[in-house]
Amino acid sequence: MLAQQPTTPSDPINTLPVAVIGAGPVGLAAAVHLLDQGLQPVVLEAGRVGESIRAWGHVRLFSPWGFNLDPRARDILEAEGWQAPPEDVHPTGHELVQHYLEPLAATSTLAAHLRLDTKVLAVSRLHRDKMKDSDRQTAPFLLQLQGSDGSEDQLLAAAVIDASGTWGQSNPMAAHGLPALGERRFADRIRYAIPDVLGSDRARYAGRRTLVVGSGHSAFNALLDLIALRQQVPGTEILWAIRGRAGNKLATGQRQDELAERGRLGQAMQQHWQDGDFQLLDDFRIQSVEADGDRLRVVADGASVDHLDEIIVATGFRPDLELLREVRLDLDPSTESPRTLAPLIDPNVHSCGTVPPHGASELQHPEDGFYIVGMKSYGRAPTFLLRTGYEQVRSVAHALAGDWEGARRVELTLPETGACKAPLPGLLKSVGSACCG
Repeated sequence: MLAQQPTTPSDPINTLPVAVIGAGPVGLAAAVHLLDQGLQPVVLEAGRVGESIRAWGHVRLFSPWGFNLDPRARDILEAEGWQAPPEDVHPTGHELVQHYLEPLAATSTLAAHLRLDTKVLAVSRLHRDKMKDSDRQTAPFLLQLQGSDGSEDQLLAAAVIDASGTWGQSNPMAAHGLPALGERRFADRIRYAIPDVLGSDRARYAGRRTLVVGSGHSAFNALLDLIALRQQVPGTEILWAIRGRAGNKLATGQRQDELAERGRLGQAMQQHWQDGDFQLLDDFRIQSVEADGDRLRVVADGASVDHLDEIIVATGFRPDLELLREVRLDLDPSTESPRTLAPLIDPNVHSCGTVPPHGASELQHPEDGFYIVGMKSYGRAPTFLLRTGYEQVRSVAHALAGDWEGARRVELTLPETGACKAPLPGLLKSVGSACCG
């Protein structure tokens, strides 16, 4: 049964809601700003509020509470008696969900606009596939949905904001962007992003030999947890593989990082390297994963590492574009972000704090009324901060309401992040949610 379906395709499109995909921080903020502009959002979430964040809930964010709250969302919460956490405290993912996202979703302002346990399978235009031009821009969007029980539904919308993020779409371990030979075969011995080494995944790594692949802060978190585990369980072995060259030291930019937690993380890694707490394999471009008896061997160009029990791949994320196959997109061929945004967020040039302000104008696609926001808007670039996402959706909400003056009034102050601009190629990139929330 169609939600708010018009009687005919020619009925006014502005009687329909704006569909927001994802009930994470940016998705909920989008709903808040849409309501501010007199638009009616419906937030579609495949699981619970903040579902993706719960998967890395044990990880502490680099950005403090002051950077992680949308100003208008905060106003709504405080109007219902909520008290903001101290601005200089760094929350874990679980704390972000418990103390911010769940209370926000439960407010009288937002609660009625959420549809949880509702996965968006695909987005298109009503009666028009990607090839059809006729009256395309006046046709409503059609979203195909699936409930947690497998039931199917669909929704018509005046506009669509995709804030679904990139979690769950991990990059593979090989440098060429494809899975290494054997990576699929040995998937049961490989974990992606940041497993809960000191918690629910402890038994998997305690006293075992683990290779961590990746050069960013997600890898740092995994390595530091493994080092802490080895202090508790002697015999735990740790190897770290990166594609670039380490040189004589990790980096010197951390002390200038205004995100102090990230700076301290880099300094801790530098000290552990100097202390010999892990084996570093630099210039290690992985080709294959093979059986080594009942263990694993990882083979790179001209080198290999044997007798591995587990592999942690922390090589960043990429956007899931499959659900958007019938939407006309204009994406940069390398970053997979909106083409106009790409040069502003290129990680070869910009850190999290040097990305210039941007909004609806830079996020536009040929499909009028469709926007990708939040981490997914950055494609494969890892330089995203939550504060950036909040400003994106404020601007997009103004644009959808026809207020382009308000949409272009993009104001954003971000911290300088020296750790994003490391002198060692690829060694200190900020990766995914662990950097940015």
